[in-house]
Amino acid sequence: MTAALRDPGEVMRLSRLGSLHQCRLSFMRQLTRRMAAEGWRFERREWAVGANGTGHAVLCAHGPERSYSLVAFAHDLPDAARSDRVIAEAWDTTFALHDGVPDADAVARLAGNVPRQEAGRVEETELCLSRANRSVRLWEHVVGALAAGRQPDPAQLDAVGYLMRTTAVYGSGKFGAADRERIAGRPEMAAPFQAEMLCVYLIRAFVRDLVEHHARMRGPDAVPLDPALARRLGIGNSTGLGMAPFLVNHPELVSHWVAAREAAAARVRSVRRATEAEVALFRDVLARAAEGVALWRSDHPLQQGKLERLRADMDALRARAAAPFGARPWDALVRWGEGAMSEEGQEMLVSLMLEPYPRLVDPLGPAMACARPAVNRIDGGMPVGALRRRLRERFGWAEGTDWDDPSACARVWYVSEEKLEPRLGERHAEPLEPYEQPLAPARDAWAALRALEAWDDRAPVAGFLLAHPEHRHTVRRAQLHAPYGELRGNTIAADLLPIDMLRAKLSFFGATRFDPRSDRWVRICLFPHAPYPEEIHAMDPDRWIYG
Repeated sequence: MTAALRDPGEVMRLSRLGSLHQCRLSFMRQLTRRMAAEGWRFERREWAVGANGTGHAVLCAHGPERSYSLVAFAHDLPDAARSDRVIAEAWDTTFALHDGVPDADAVARLAGNVPRQEAGRVEETELCLSRANRSVRLWEHVVGALAAGRQPDPAQLDAVGYLMRTTAVYGSGKFGAADRERIAGRPEMAAPFQAEMLCVYLIRAFVRDLVEHHARMRGPDAVPLDPALARRLGIGNSTGLGMAPFLVNHPELVSHWVAAREAAAARVRSVRRATEAEVALFRDVLARAAEGVALWRSDHPLQQGKLERLRADMDALRARAAAPFGARPWDALVRWGEGAMSEEGQEMLVSLMLEPYPRLVDPLGPAMACARPAVNRIDGGMPVGALRRRLRERFGWAEGTDWDDPSACARVWYVSEEKLEPRLGERHAEPLEPYEQPLAPARDAWAALRALEAWDDRAPVAGFLLAHPEHRHTVRRAQLHAPYGELRGNTIAADLLPIDMLRAKLSFFGATRFDPRSDRWVRICLFPHAPYPEEIHAMDPDRWIYG
């Protein structure tokens, strides 16, 4: 008997989405597995960083059919100019991921544009644009230690987790870069966000090389960073409200992501008997994950509370997993967890139980992409009755919500003219409604249902939309096949926590060390413990995430 997929009404609650963890299907792990399996080759093709720490470098990744190159620029940024804000104008380092190996003319062109980021322009030969700033305290500690001929303090490395953090990794047509369609047909880019993940992976290698370069500039007896210590460092990232609307604006794509994870979990829950090797592997990653949770720190009260519960969950799970595994062990474990653990613990369990089953889980990865166009034609022939059923199926959880209640519609999503980024304002305190973005699908769905009350079930949707064109976006959304595409939560409520939306997306990237800095932005770490390019064929290219 095959286990059923969990109901979208359960999985897509905002609080549960805000408790997701990385897993075998995370985009970073799909990338490193592929690079190792296909024997990718890496080279530092150029290193033109001078004695003052400025200049450029070109790091190349050569796959079976194509090459990709990180063109990196190092800058001399005064401390006062360093900012995590998206609207900053200068950074410690700036980057472009180039499609192929750039010649001298291409590097010169990029040198005139990449350091300017949004103020510059790249071409369709570029797949990503990024920038990063130092973690000043840790950077100085590492440079000083290496320059003095000794290794940095591991405790300080673990406390921060990265030498630099990105403030953006742009792709998919931003600022002249290639559209997704240009690379979607390539096997190595079939899974979502593979270009962006490759860009960050190469940035991490460049940052390691750059910190060693700074140490050599400072001390003639400088030593390189010990590889085991270097692997403990990832790339940090500061992510704010700009990412939150993604989950609302891409229901089909999000549905593919969540459906793949749910299908993987259902396959594993259907396993009749776990072998000794599978149980041993699960217990091993569980122990390593528990160690990671013990080291996970946050200054945000909400995350501190979740971490306290998660640590208790991990203790309970380890005790439960120490007992013999019987029939349908993973299904039994999930059912136990539903009554014994918090949502954060339950989702950790789902992620961990996928680890022993690459044959069941990994083939689902490429299917997480969405090949359909971003805008779908409305089926005007759909009967009104069918539309009603779709809307109630996906938004029935909001029935009874009083949308005139100030707390139910307290927020407004809009795009800041100054920052050109999504922002969340207070509807009843600021005159923002004329600029509101359509990011409240539940409210809009129930407005459409009210407008449909007088319409016969057999009437075509086309007639309804001729009379009510303001509901076109809701009808188009309802006609998408996206069972896991709708958030079960009010995205304009007074108690909305946008960090739940950020956490959901970042968990699919493979991010760890979620550290909310407010309810609207979060710091994370990418690729901690991952093998560097020169190590990827000699080390485990997959379970590095557990340290």
